Amino acid sequence: MGATRTTDDASFDTDVVKNSKVTLVDFWAPWCGPCKAIAPVLEEIARDHADTLDVVKLNTDENPAITGKLGITSIPTMHVYKDGEIVKTIVGAKPKPVLLRELEPFLG
Repeated sequence: MGATRTTDDASFDTDVVKNSKVTLVDFWAPWCGPCKAIAPVLEEIARDHADTLDVVKLNTDENPAITGKLGITSIPTMHVYKDGEIVKTIVGAKPKPVLLRELEPFLG
C-alpha cells in the first residue's frame, strides 16, 4: 500500500475538509499522462512528510460531484487544504523540487 490515500464524493468532506492535517488533494484520471507522471512524486512527498501532510487522490472520472463543485477543469490539479479551506492551488505536473517549494509553507 502506498503513502497516498484515495477519496471520493461521499468521503471527501471527512477525508479532506475535516482533516486536522494539511491535506493535498490530487485531482486526476486514469487516462491523464501528466497525472501518471506525477503519481510517484506525490507518493514520495506523502511518505517523506507523513507527519504533517496527507496526500489524497480523487479520480475526477468517478467523482463528478466534487470535481464540478470545485470547478476542476484541468488535470492534474492539486488543492492544498488547511483547516478546511483551500489555501493553495497547483495546476499541472511539476517536478518534485517545484512541488516541495510550493508546499514548504505548509509542511511545518
